[in-house]
Parts: sequence; structure tokens; C-alpha cells
Amino acid sequence: MSTEKNLKEAFAGESQANRKYLAFAKKADEEGYSTVAKLFRATAEAETIHAHAHLRILGEIKSTRENLRSAVDGETYEFTKMYPDFIEEAEKEGHKQAQKSFELANEAEKVHGDLFKKALENIDQKDNMEFFLCEVCGNIVLNSPPDKCSICGAPASKFRKID
Repeated sequence: MSTEKNLKEAFAGESQANRKYLAFAKKADEEGYSTVAKLFRATAEAETIHAHAHLRILGEIKSTRENLRSAVDGETYEFTKMYPDFIEEAEKEGHKQAQKSFELANEAEKVHGDLFKKALENIDQKDNMEFFLCEVCGNIVLNSPPDKCSICGAPASKFRKID
């Protein structure tokens, strides 16, 4: 049991390091430190390799159908339990920035869950949909960016096509 626990903890740590280093790279780019930004991105990719290895050993990467079910479950937990609890706590503490961040994420998680459900329902259809990501709140829309994000109000220019 302890090795499984360690694999889960290592997966979480490597995953967090990946995201943190990508945020650090973005900041380094903004400040004109392109070499440092490249180092952060390279290390972020290395952390992804580690995280994927741990997840594979845990047996968590399964068939696409099973992975979609897992994604639906994860997103549903986030928007029905995790974020509502976080929003309530932030509101009680008067932490407006955290509350807003949690609220935006919560709304985006609902969209993600719905998209995963639809993908599972239509898995055998070979349609070629395009996905556009709002880089402000994480909303995902199909086929073309809207004039403004339905969650955060960001303009179409803040949407990035995902390949």
C-alpha cells in the first residue's frame, strides 16, 4: 500500500511542478528571459514524463472509453462538490480573488464535464470538431470562438485553437 500511496503522491507532485514551471516560463518570457523560459519549459516537459510514468504504473491509463468516464467523474466532482465548497469557504473568509477564481473554474468544469459526456456518447462518430480554449477562464467551445466568452466575457481574441 505504501508504494501505491507514494506513486500517487509523486504523480501529484510532478503534475504540480509541470504547471508551476509553465507559469514560471510565461513570466520569464514576459520579463525577457527567453533562455530561463526555455529551461522552465524543458523541465516542465520532464516532469510530465515522470507524472505519466507514475500514472501508467498505477494502472490509471485505460481505454479511451474508460478514460472518458474517469474524466466525467472527475469534472463532475469538481463542479458539484470541490469548487462549491471552495467558493463557500472563500466567501466566508472574504477572499474575493480566490472566490472569483473558483467561480470561473467551477463554470468551466461544468462545460468540460458536458464535453466529455458528449464525447463518450458519440465516441464512434468520426466527426472532426475544432476546440477553442478561453485563455482567461478555461472555457472550451466547439468549432469557432464566440464574440465573447459565456463564462468570463473575454473577447474572441482570447480564444486559442487547440490542436
